[in-house]
Amino acid sequence: MAQLSEISPLVKKRKRVGRGGDRGGTSGRGGKGQTARSGGMPRLGFEGGQMPLYRRSPKRGFNNYEFQKEVLIVNLEDLENNFQAGQTVNLESLSELGLVKARKSIPALQQVLKILGTGTLTKKLNVHADAFSESARLAIENAGGVAQTTKES
Repeated sequence: MAQLSEISPLVKKRKRVGRGGDRGGTSGRGGKGQTARSGGMPRLGFEGGQMPLYRRSPKRGFNNYEFQKEVLIVNLEDLENNFQAGQTVNLESLSELGLVKARKSIPALQQVLKILGTGTLTKKLNVHADAFSESARLAIENAGGVAQTTKES
């Protein structure tokens, strides 16, 4: 059985380096130069000015960057809170209110506006979007509004 006098303290005392004794002088950091300095290590993959391996190796395979689509998501509760009955909801009106961030660096053909069915909708709205979830389409039509798809995605 453990005795109180035998239990070592849980917090280990931090060793103060560079104050003389066996850890004085360079304090275990070696010699002079870049690596002896605080924060002085080169970045990951740096090879001393030699062309690094990740730049020497050939780049192969498929890259989808030019063709990827960014999906801008809006929920029904956002439409309920920010639009009046009878208004038209489209990408321009949503970006004016700050509900979506339509980035100019991405072509408009690669931005897809999708309406999701989270929340309830009680107002009659004319919604123009690229895609609708089934529950969102039903909720918009049950409220007396129109869910119109603008483009095929």
